[in-house]
Amino acid sequence: MPLDKERICGRIINSDDPANRFAAGFPSLRIGNIDRYLWWRFPLIRWCGKTGSGDHSTTLFRRPAENPNWHCVASLFTMAEEHTIPVDTDLHDDGDAIRDDGSSLVGSSTASLSESIAEYRRIHGRTYTQKTDYWGPNDQTQNEGLDISHHWITLLFDGKLIMAPIIENPKAILDIGTGTGTWAIDVASELPDTQVLGIDISPIQPSWVPPNVTFQIDDIEREWTFPPTQKFDLIHIRSLEASIVDWPQLYSRAFQQTVPGTGYIQVITFDITTRSQTFTVNNDPDHVFKQWAQLMFEAGDKMGKTFRQHEDHGVKRNLESAGYVDIVEQKYKVPIGSWSADPKLKEIGAYNLLFIDQSLEGFALFLLNVVLGWKVEDIHTFVDKMRKAVRDGRNTPYYELHLVWGRRPE
Repeated sequence: MPLDKERICGRIINSDDPANRFAAGFPSLRIGNIDRYLWWRFPLIRWCGKTGSGDHSTTLFRRPAENPNWHCVASLFTMAEEHTIPVDTDLHDDGDAIRDDGSSLVGSSTASLSESIAEYRRIHGRTYTQKTDYWGPNDQTQNEGLDISHHWITLLFDGKLIMAPIIENPKAILDIGTGTGTWAIDVASELPDTQVLGIDISPIQPSWVPPNVTFQIDDIEREWTFPPTQKFDLIHIRSLEASIVDWPQLYSRAFQQTVPGTGYIQVITFDITTRSQTFTVNNDPDHVFKQWAQLMFEAGDKMGKTFRQHEDHGVKRNLESAGYVDIVEQKYKVPIGSWSADPKLKEIGAYNLLFIDQSLEGFALFLLNVVLGWKVEDIHTFVDKMRKAVRDGRNTPYYELHLVWGRRPE
């Protein structure tokens, strides 16, 4: 059964508006002007995006504040343990939202691969960077998952890209571990007078970007080479779980490059443990949700790159040690799948399931095979077991997102 896009995406754009008409009624996977720059990444967007000449390509992807028909802004939870996500009484297996072959609705891009693909390591059909010991693939499948993740995170934050209270007209922003560059491009589009620098170990960013965006390929764990006078109004870090050996050192380096007095650092990290609001699942010590987390934690610890930075206010403590002040912590429950009764969380969960389904093999392959020594066929069996469990809405799966920001004092 194909995914009901009307149910998942809502009436994001008024299809009766000629400037906002979608071919066959498909909504965009994006918000904001970013779509103009990333049509090559999603064939779905290229097909149903631009409707005419002039400024229609801009109005087509208007942000929530600009478009009264957008109703998919998420309810926010500042402390996840104090809330439960409302559960839809009509629970079902979300497997019908995913194609039978396990692929998501997002197709493969027809864009040619970078010439530097020859430099990548290949592990059982997936590609990985040569430049550092990073566990995540950098191929099209994983990159599309990153872009879907960016979409639902932006929905979660009411369309806001920056949650820290930075100055109104920042001069410079640094995005550490920029990945596909989607966040950096969105910010640059929203702040055209701000210079945005994105750094990553893989050249997987698009070349067609706003003029105020620059991407640099480098390993952020090595010594930073910014001159002491180069400061940033915001340093942004997101989804670098098990990617850094020495977090205190990274935050200390970031502190030195943050504008004194008004500059901020903003960190988003995930607790990778999949939880459940279903009693029998949550209290089963052998459930695949717990097995998955335990194995990922073990692999990260063995690499010396922890998945546990979220524990015991770890991000806050490290930022305080680096010198940041006025630190704010927020924690959010994020459903996996459309099992929530809240229509906004239902949409976020549906996109999150697409992200998870797209990314599970990439999450597991390097960590279980290279680090823990599993056989590939056993990994595929385990991934299939996890995929089946997260697709089943009766399991009410969710995980927790941690958002932390702090200011550099004078």
